[in-house]
Amino acid sequence: MSRVLIADDHAVVRAGFKQFLEADPTINAVGEAASGNETLDLLRKQDWDLVLLDIHMPDRSGLDILRHIQTGHPAVRVLVMSGLPEQQYAVNVLRAGASGYLSKDSAPEELMKAVRTVLSGRRYVSAALAEILVADLDGDPDKPLHARLSTREFQIFCKLAAGRGVSDIANELSLSVKTVSTYRSRILEKMSFNANADITSYALRNGLIQ
Repeated sequence: MSRVLIADDHAVVRAGFKQFLEADPTINAVGEAASGNETLDLLRKQDWDLVLLDIHMPDRSGLDILRHIQTGHPAVRVLVMSGLPEQQYAVNVLRAGASGYLSKDSAPEELMKAVRTVLSGRRYVSAALAEILVADLDGDPDKPLHARLSTREFQIFCKLAAGRGVSDIANELSLSVKTVSTYRSRILEKMSFNANADITSYALRNGLIQ
């Protein structure tokens, strides 16, 4: 029997997911969290097997939450959910340790297939994501610029895109200002950008920030 935590700031989305999950006889508990801090609090207080994690949370990014789960609750599997297409986030969240990535546009049957796959100890990859991963291995020249970034670089990229300062990012991630500045320089170099404004503009065009 499995315990699943739904982490999404939209009540309607949580209610829909909960309905499908509770219909599965192998799942005996379904919890809900409306924010990143609430998600981490529930993870500390109770045991969970799987977290359905929205990539966009109101107080913390999904990548930050994923990183916390990886370090503090390594036995918990994470299936990242997003309204964005696979090519925007999927490769980065898999690199960060997620067990799968699923678009919120997916059919209920696909959701439950993904949940069962991840709970069984395997990774879930949709047909669309499989094509992206193969293209990535083949060095596809058409892959998005941010796919060049490492997991940590992409985490900092998202914070810079949202207008966060280097000092704030350093405090939040427990890094030195010099280290964050070095990551920022690598990001600008890899993406051929000149300033933070270029990062923000790119992120907005590609739906990476809201």
